[in-house]
Amino acid sequence: MTTTEDGSGLWTAAVVHGGFRADAERINRRILTAFAALTEADFSRRTHFLGGRFENLYLDRDRIPELGIILDQAEPWAREILGWGTTPLRCGFWFNAQGPGQATSEHTHEEFDELLSGVYYLSVPEHSGDLILRDGRLSTRITPEAGLFLFFPPSLSHRVETNRSDALRLSLAFNFGPG
Repeated sequence: MTTTEDGSGLWTAAVVHGGFRADAERINRRILTAFAALTEADFSRRTHFLGGRFENLYLDRDRIPELGIILDQAEPWAREILGWGTTPLRCGFWFNAQGPGQATSEHTHEEFDELLSGVYYLSVPEHSGDLILRDGRLSTRITPEAGLFLFFPPSLSHRVETNRSDALRLSLAFNFGPG
């Protein structure tokens, strides 16, 4: 925040980048079908047990081949946003499966040496929860839709409102850092 002589301040919000997947309906349907067939044993790791569920579900990339299509689209955009060039860039990813009545708590992705965070929406039923981004005193509400990519600084605090639908809200989150 920049402070002026009279003590008032000027707030600026973090930059959020977005884009869409052209064939999202086809790819998302394949990922959703594969996700529905998974068992607990398929996940290599589950973290952040809050509100009766694990918020982060980690899966090997090869378990659902279509994940590679999504991640391969996200990486060039991350490189462009970061001005990263050809230097190796690491991508970690996980699912966030939010059932009816569930929410995702406010958090950041400032672990380790993350440079950019993001999310891709696979299934977003109506009333399944907006994404709330909070940057100091400013907050932004985004109503996501299937096929939307969002990229933002790892330090940007965010949460997902309660899923008030009767269906699963599913997204794929990711962090990019030095390779």
